[in-house]
Amino acid sequence: MKSFEYTVQDPIGIHARPAGLLVKEVKKYASTITLSKGEKSVNALKLMAIMGLGIKQGETVKITVEGDDEEKAAAEIEAFFKANL
Repeated sequence: MKSFEYTVQDPIGIHARPAGLLVKEVKKYASTITLSKGEKSVNALKLMAIMGLGIKQGETVKITVEGDDEEKAAAEIEAFFKANL
């Protein structure tokens, strides 16, 4: 299992467009990818669940990757966050 934390930089936070891009990115991997904010954790394949977290600029989220391609998936998802969120 691999995990990392990321502080959201997008001025609007994780709203519909970036959440949709995240889901599209996550679908590329066999691993299970979980997005957590505080006590709440959601499957990163679930668009409405991600939006339900209400992640705003400056908030830190934890991303957990577990599965066969977790090394590659964690590195590429982290790069996605830095480039898009």
